[in-house]
Amino acid sequence: MSVLHLRGTVVLDDEREVGEAWVVGDRLTFARPAAPVTAVLEGWVLPGLVDVHCHIGLAADGPVDDGTAEKQALADRDSGVLLVRDAGSPADTGWVHDRDDLPRLIRAGRHLALPKRYLRNYGRELASVADLPAAVREEAARGDGWVKLVADWIDRDLGTDGDLRPLWPREVLVEAVAAAHAAGARVTAHTFATESLDDLLDAGVDCLEHATGATPDQVDRIAAAGIPVTATLLQIAQFESIAAQGADRYPRFAARMRALHAHRYDLVRSLHEAGVPVLVGTDAGGTIGHGRIADEAAELVRAGIPARDVVAAASWRTRAWLGAPGLEEGASADVVVYGADPRAQIEVLGHPTAVVLRGVPTTTG
Repeated sequence: MSVLHLRGTVVLDDEREVGEAWVVGDRLTFARPAAPVTAVLEGWVLPGLVDVHCHIGLAADGPVDDGTAEKQALADRDSGVLLVRDAGSPADTGWVHDRDDLPRLIRAGRHLALPKRYLRNYGRELASVADLPAAVREEAARGDGWVKLVADWIDRDLGTDGDLRPLWPREVLVEAVAAAHAAGARVTAHTFATESLDDLLDAGVDCLEHATGATPDQVDRIAAAGIPVTATLLQIAQFESIAAQGADRYPRFAARMRALHAHRYDLVRSLHEAGVPVLVGTDAGGTIGHGRIADEAAELVRAGIPARDVVAAASWRTRAWLGAPGLEEGASADVVVYGADPRAQIEVLGHPTAVVLRGVPTTTG
């Protein structure tokens, strides 16, 4: 049985650090083992990173085959991401659970949307808004404790007045979220528009993806409810080009997307300052490549969130929120090692010297 000695600064959480730990087989221990050490990994040791908005099994045109999904998952793993909350995928990726060399995966089933009200081939398009609660129950049964709603999207039927509009009436959202909770699942929602947020908050959603349209009053509501927001700044960086593509046919939509793009850093900073947990998610799998957790983290720091908080959100804090273990006695040995402290220099996050998944070093730099 292999024994790895983790030595240097082992970061357990916001308050606790130790000088060393060991990996015996696939488990972590803080008690020196009797067996001889196989290898020493030295540096700053963190619990495996978390990409909380990622789409394994999805590419720009829709679902991908298992071989492509495997490459996506490996890119995430090699970046230090050892836990993925897949925020909606049209592909059946349950097989990832059986692969010890791939990140742990928490699936949210398919995005729930309406016809022509989301990206083609991405979501499950319901025939009627009234079908949402039943569909939520079905996706809750298929996933790993999460359901993903598309709360707003451009309504092209409005012609030149086409703009972001909510998909679901408030009363349907209330019933749908209650159905998910009764099934033991949590709900997250894609939302760009201001108009969707109050109904989502009234319904009791558990997380918000993007939330680019949040007003100051809505930021206060989100904070008071303790609901995390996944900022996905890599995705929001594309809003200017999205606006340019639709400017001639949908000028109102284009103007809104440009305004959201211009406001993105101010919003993220205001969320953080209000006490909202800002999560780290790349939105990889559509038009964004996998393995870019460090780039997303750097964007959050650029927006004004301290590096220490960003690293915590990319690791132990979000693990705890998802109910996944961090660095604790007897836990699965899922760790990332760095040559310097990423809490002091966020760019370090992009250069792990070792990634250990289930006790096996998968990459070393």
